Amino acid sequence: MSLIENLNWRHAVKAYDPTKKVSEKDLNTILEAARLAPTSSGLQPFRIIVVDNQELKEKMVQGALNPEVMRDSSHVLVFAAWDNYSNEKIDKVYDYHTDVRDLPKGRFNSYTDKLKEIYGAQTPEQHFLHTARQTYISLGLALAQAAELKIDSTPAEGFSNEVVDEILGLKELGLKSVSLLYLGYRDEEKDWLASMKKVRIPMDEFIIRK
Repeated sequence: MSLIENLNWRHAVKAYDPTKKVSEKDLNTILEAARLAPTSSGLQPFRIIVVDNQELKEKMVQGALNPEVMRDSSHVLVFAAWDNYSNEKIDKVYDYHTDVRDLPKGRFNSYTDKLKEIYGAQTPEQHFLHTARQTYISLGLALAQAAELKIDSTPAEGFSNEVVDEILGLKELGLKSVSLLYLGYRDEEKDWLASMKKVRIPMDEFIIRK
């Protein structure tokens, strides 16, 4: 199937079958698509926490708008962004770049010095706004890859960030949760959205040509 056909197939599942689990192979394919997402300056300023432990999911449902969806999904992917930029983080990423490309360390100093100057003039709050936006590109690619594998998914912002951050110990990792992606297989009887037509604004209204 084409990407467009896959995207037409998928919808935000409203009820999962808790007895069906996503295979490790398929999960890793989805995670790899998310990992390969483009990010600003190639910094990849976020991480994805994979939760399949049922006890953790039961704790995380506190504050969730769709607790049953979280509870019954096969896996919960937590997209969590850096809480700030630092010179050390930037250097670590670019040292890795030079190592992988077999280049001398400091090869990109003129560029990283500029990044440090830009982010050094900003607040941690501004940093997080920027890092959080990067996660959505990765989330989109994960959604598309899941659809290609015919794995159901539900992106979510309706949850308590404070609860998730505390349960997963994200503060200690310098991260803050941004969004979730539930993965699994729909419960055909309970997923009320499955039988409905997909609705999107018409192309001639959605696209504005100049």
